[in-house]
Amino acid sequence: MFYSLRSRLMLVFSILLIVPYTTFIVVLSKESSNLIQHSIETSTAQSIDQFASHVTTLLTQMEDIGTQVMSSRITQDWVAAELNPAQSIEERVLTKQRLREYFSSYAINNSNNITLSAFTENTGGLWTQDRSYLLSEWYSQFKQNDGRWTTAHKDGDQSDEIMTRREINSFLLPLVHLQSLREIGFVKINYPTAVLRDAIEKIRFGETGRVFLLTQDETSVLNQSLADNQAVLQAGLSQLAEQHSKETSGVFSVKQSHLNYLIFYRKLPAQDWIIVGAVPERELYVKIDTIRQTMLFGSFILLLIIIVVAFRLSHGITKPLSAMAKAMKHVERGEFAQAILLVPHARNGHSEIGYVTRIFERMTNRLKYLIETEFETNLRRKNAEYKALLLQINPHFYNNTLEIISGLAATKREDLVMDATEALGKMMRYSLSLNSDIVAVKEELDYMRDYLFILKLRYEDNLLVTMQEDPSANKLRIAKFILQPLIENAVKYSLEKTGISEVSLITRVEEEKLILMVKDNGIGMTKQLMENLLSELQGGEAVAILSSEGESIGLRNVLSRCRLMYGDQFQLDLESKLGEGTIITLRLPMVRG
Repeated sequence: MFYSLRSRLMLVFSILLIVPYTTFIVVLSKESSNLIQHSIETSTAQSIDQFASHVTTLLTQMEDIGTQVMSSRITQDWVAAELNPAQSIEERVLTKQRLREYFSSYAINNSNNITLSAFTENTGGLWTQDRSYLLSEWYSQFKQNDGRWTTAHKDGDQSDEIMTRREINSFLLPLVHLQSLREIGFVKINYPTAVLRDAIEKIRFGETGRVFLLTQDETSVLNQSLADNQAVLQAGLSQLAEQHSKETSGVFSVKQSHLNYLIFYRKLPAQDWIIVGAVPERELYVKIDTIRQTMLFGSFILLLIIIVVAFRLSHGITKPLSAMAKAMKHVERGEFAQAILLVPHARNGHSEIGYVTRIFERMTNRLKYLIETEFETNLRRKNAEYKALLLQINPHFYNNTLEIISGLAATKREDLVMDATEALGKMMRYSLSLNSDIVAVKEELDYMRDYLFILKLRYEDNLLVTMQEDPSANKLRIAKFILQPLIENAVKYSLEKTGISEVSLITRVEEEKLILMVKDNGIGMTKQLMENLLSELQGGEAVAILSSEGESIGLRNVLSRCRLMYGDQFQLDLESKLGEGTIITLRLPMVRG
């Protein structure tokens, strides 16, 4: 029983599934947990460091702007005017206006929407002269604690009305007369709070982890909502002050509401600010759950592989027979290529099934060869029919053209004979080039212009031809000599009726079809003739059209070649009334190459 197929399958199943799966779960779960936690901690710390670099760059720019503004001659002139009681009112107003223009130009030329303002205890703000700032918290921090960097607030003393409605953060710098070192107020450099808040809000880790920019007293610098994270941040800042006061950056864990949180921090000593991020530790293991699901999926795939192996062992005979049956069904439907592809799957060594399979494969290849040979023979016959139809046009056309030139010579019109001969030469070069049965629409139309030129020489004012070309159709490809027999018939039957031939040739692209339309004012077609033409075309046999006799030989020639060239994709529309004229519309597939 141990050597039975069932026993061997069970042994293989146990070895390939249970042992690897158990090892996979135990080892990978432990290692992936440590690896993922370290990876997330590193990436989060890097995101915080990048934001800290962005903050430092912006605040350094603010300090540089403050220094430049303080040392500016325009600023110092205004300070001197404010300190000089003998200065005239007009001079004070002029220096103040210059300072406003200087501050405005500075704000306009700055990409971060930075604005400038100056405040004095006597006159208030530079822009509004409002002294309500004396009651603001940011001014109180500046006066009492020398707080140069403010938290988010709104300030009505702005050169830009939009900035008065936005939250801003500011850098405050004492306004000092550099020659006398006397202080009369302070300069306020403002930047939109959104510059930093939008950047910090984009930093996300885990599902609920967020990053905050705080002061040492746990106040949000950017007016971020701390409600959901207040307790965690308080516990984190408290532990930070007790255990990590000397480090400038790092990560540690705190416990709050029965949950363990990771606290990431980065200090900004120059501003006495700190960047703090908090995230529940359990969110770090979301990826571990994903890995576990992946392992389960992998074990399921492994189980399927084992089942397939067992299936192949137990069905070593029935499977080749099944493949042979499928191949025979394809042969029955004439799908030899698919049948040949299935035959190798049915081959089974040197057994009886293998012998039958090899014989069937040879038979299928032989049958496929015979059918393909017959198809190629029919294809050559169709091609010969097409060439015969094409060559049928040339003698008929040359005979008519030579009659026209003969008539011109008889009337002593040598100049027109030369023009007609030149046009005929170009047409002969075009018609004798039989290396390709497909030409561009533009080439066929150029050929028709030469042909109509010769007809015009003969019939003069009795022939009126209009051509409407669609430029998008010129590069499409069509079968050669489609238009000339149609134009020739249109002119012939129009002249027979009234002596005046009015013919229109229209090309256009419509609904992924190339439309060729020929209109005339000729004698028209009988209903019986139109029905015969359409029935012959629907029959699909070019030989019947080729061997037909009677009227409309040119039209039958064109229809036969179109049928041979395009098959079922070719469509014909006939509109004709006896005594009024005919409209022939050829609808051809769009061929671009």
